[in-house]
Amino acid sequence: MNAGHVLPGIAAIQDEMIAVRHSIHAHPELGFAEFVTSERVAQCLTRWGYEVSTGVGKTGVVGTLKNGEGRSIGLRADMDALPIQETSGLPYASQIDGVMHACGHDGHTATLLTAARHLAHTRAFNGTLQLIFQPAEEGLGGARKMLEDGLLERFPCDAIFAMHNVPGYPVGHLGFYSGPFMASADTVTINIIGNGGHGAVPHKAVDPVVVCSSIVIALQSIVSRNVNPQDVAIITVGSIHAGSASNVIPSSAQMSLSVRALTPEIRQLLEVRITELVTAQAASFGARAEIDYQHCHPVLINHPESTAFARKVALDWLGEAQLIDDLRPFTASEDFAFILEKCPGSYLVIGNGDGESGCLLHNPGYDFNDACLPIGASYWVKLVEHFLS
Repeated sequence: MNAGHVLPGIAAIQDEMIAVRHSIHAHPELGFAEFVTSERVAQCLTRWGYEVSTGVGKTGVVGTLKNGEGRSIGLRADMDALPIQETSGLPYASQIDGVMHACGHDGHTATLLTAARHLAHTRAFNGTLQLIFQPAEEGLGGARKMLEDGLLERFPCDAIFAMHNVPGYPVGHLGFYSGPFMASADTVTINIIGNGGHGAVPHKAVDPVVVCSSIVIALQSIVSRNVNPQDVAIITVGSIHAGSASNVIPSSAQMSLSVRALTPEIRQLLEVRITELVTAQAASFGARAEIDYQHCHPVLINHPESTAFARKVALDWLGEAQLIDDLRPFTASEDFAFILEKCPGSYLVIGNGDGESGCLLHNPGYDFNDACLPIGASYWVKLVEHFLS
């Protein structure tokens, strides 16, 4: 990262805002329980002159700053932590047992707060700035909850942008991708109902464990034989639970699947084929399948125009050398996808550094790289000033 690209106003406050990040890191809160974090965000925004709305999507916060009659832009940061025991050994490590900021949401929040403070001071834009501090991104649907609470009706935006750190890319380098960028994520719970019996006379039972075993193998044929090899599709059997004794055939078994795709069409195909295959496999053994198919996160699709605009801002400011040129779609999911279904916008990434093994997201040794904060905040300022010029 070239420190010369950091805006002087951001550089002047970066140490103070990094300290805020460390404090948030030390006091992590799980999804929909970000009470202290939300209060801190609201207090900061109020102090800097924003009109603040709290309790949006339960623990979400929105800060609104109007300066002129131009367009409206939204910037989103997530606030929640993960149920992971931190092992980083940092002086500001989590003080909450079993909870830590293992995905950098503390950094995302502090970065947006830093930009918010600078923008409130300079007000070098014409229009409305909507700062969205979202709860419960980690699998609990915080974005959907905010939308249900009237996010876009109460705080209308012409476009909304979000940023996430990614370990493995150079610190402060920015990446943009137009189109499907992050996978859908669905959870499937399958109950196989058989007929229990004694392990010594298996022919008098319908063994649900054997049924599950056959289903696991058969599921792999969906990806290899029903999906175009050039498309992304993932079916992972994460758990199988059945029985409690070696000589007893249980009457039922339960399987849990994670299903991912990078297009809505493949997502739908997977649901159809999984349902058909599981039902038929169970029936072929004389068993019955009960399928609970939960649609969790849609495919995150970056809007081409918004993405091109966001990239152009970064290119003109940083130059080609500080952009990530080999960015590819991720098979992880992100609930910002719900917002992009309703409003134009783009989800970009910032490099968190090459790091060591503990640098990976959701790793107990992970930490957000503080060097990302000033460059990320400076980019938010640049994006707002260009969008609301």
